This record gives sequence, C-alpha cells and structure tokens, in this order.
Amino acid sequence: MGPHPGEVAVQRRAGARGGELGSSRTRPEIPEVAAEFLRQQRLLVAGAADNLGRLWASVLTGPAGFASAEDDRTIVVRALPGAPDPLHGLFTGERDLGLLAIEPHTRRRMRVNGTAVQAGEALVVWTEQVYSNCPKYIQTREPTTAPGGTPAGLGAGTTLTARHQAWIGAADTFFIATGAEQLGADVSHRGGNPGFVKVTGPGSLVFPDYVGNSMYMTLGNLEVNPAAGLLFVDWERGETLHLTGRARVDWDPGDVPGAQRLVRFEVEKWVHLAGSVSAGWTAPGYHRFNPPV
Repeated sequence: MGPHPGEVAVQRRAGARGGELGSSRTRPEIPEVAAEFLRQQRLLVAGAADNLGRLWASVLTGPAGFASAEDDRTIVVRALPGAPDPLHGLFTGERDLGLLAIEPHTRRRMRVNGTAVQAGEALVVWTEQVYSNCPKYIQTREPTTAPGGTPAGLGAGTTLTARHQAWIGAADTFFIATGAEQLGADVSHRGGNPGFVKVTGPGSLVFPDYVGNSMYMTLGNLEVNPAAGLLFVDWERGETLHLTGRARVDWDPGDVPGAQRLVRFEVEKWVHLAGSVSAGWTAPGYHRFNPPV
C-alpha cells in the first residue's frame, strides 16, 4: 500500500518527518514473535464498520490459543461477536477489520489490519498490516476470572446516561476504531490517568492526543472519514460500553497537560453489554509517562 493520504496530511500538520511513517512502515507478514504473542492472548479488541458505515469497537475473548496464525498472512480467531454486540453478523461477507492484541500486565500490544470473513464459528483474517506498538500509556492489570460466557445486552440509546458519563470520566483506558473506504479499518489503544477523557455533554466527549509513535493511523483515518467507534471497559463488572459517532481533531490543545491536540467526539449511538470481558481485574498500575490530569 502506498502512503495513506490522511496520515500524510496529519504528519505535515504535526511537523513530523514524511516518508517512512504511518501505515507505509507496516508489513503484511506476521513475524514469528508476533504469532507466538498472539497464541498467548485471551482478549482481542476488534474494530469494523457496520452496514450503515458506522465504526464500532468490540472485544473477542477465549482461552489462550483461541487466536492463532495459520501461516504468515492468515489468522484464525475462534470466536464471533454474538448478538447484541454491534459487530454481530457483520462478517458473513468479507469486510475490513482492525484487531488489537493487548496484554496489559506486560504492556505489550500488536495491531493487525486486514479483512475478515466468518467461517463456521470462527473468523478468518487476512493480514495487510502487522506491527507492534510501544508500551506508553498502558495501565497494567490482569484478569482474576475467566471471561463470562455469552454477553448480554444492558441497553442501547443515543444519549449517555449518568452512569455512562461517570464511567467515561473515570476511565484510564479506551479503544478507538477508525476506518476509511479503500484504506482499511484500524483499532487503537488510548490511555491516561483517570479523568483524561472529559464528558462535555450527554452526547459529547473530548480526549487529549498525547505524544505517540508518530504513525498517526487513527488521526489519518479521521482526516479522511470522521466516523469512529469508542470502547470503554468496566473492569470491575466485566461490562463494555460501545459508542459510535464522529470525531474531529482540534489542533489547539488549550492548557491540557501533555496534549499535542484534542479529539472531540459526538455520540450517535451507544450499546452497553455485560459479560463481554472478565469481571474482576487486579488494581491498575498507571504508566509513569501518563501526563497529569
């Protein structure tokens, strides 16, 4: 793939070196070290667009080994998003998928972008971009229980409830799915100290963009397509809050500590699930590079 036009635009604006940055730096093959890391994982974050073009982020869970590289371009994930997950039923035909394998207790993560299709009770993923990310802003935590069985719906709506607003405002981690026609889907981790995400209204929030890997894959996609999906996890209860809406970059970070710029997000719809991840995790260890809130 050639340079991504959105990434190039964001890199120029941010004053980053052009050329070998962003998705042009990634490779389609799965290195052996990445395949071994993937085999150990019990939780993957997935991002894709639904049939209305809305982006959603969700989780796929299973015992270690549930996701494995079958060869250097193919991953099989032996799990499917079940109803009422927003990604449920989307992969009956091939579509773009972003995957993030993240191991919070070691702060290791890898991203896989490609296409996927359902095969029986599994997803078959063909890789186009495979790369590891630095450990910055990942809070350490480990599950103390196995993931629940079948996720259950706890509601859906368009306006955030008081509980959702408090949950988002106290979060130290969330995930963001973005994508653009012909350029693929991507899902990325965002972390900071509790309070780094600010709820600015019943349908809006803002978060800082801290110094990262200068690949600008998320912001590059938003430059081309403002659709985005956010995923917040309630680690204590094993619940997930899935938001879809539109995001735009505000290049004036104001006086937000550590922010190079801000991202403003408008909620179009939310879905709240129980049992989607393990209920009960060890207390978080905050990353020493997290800026103050």
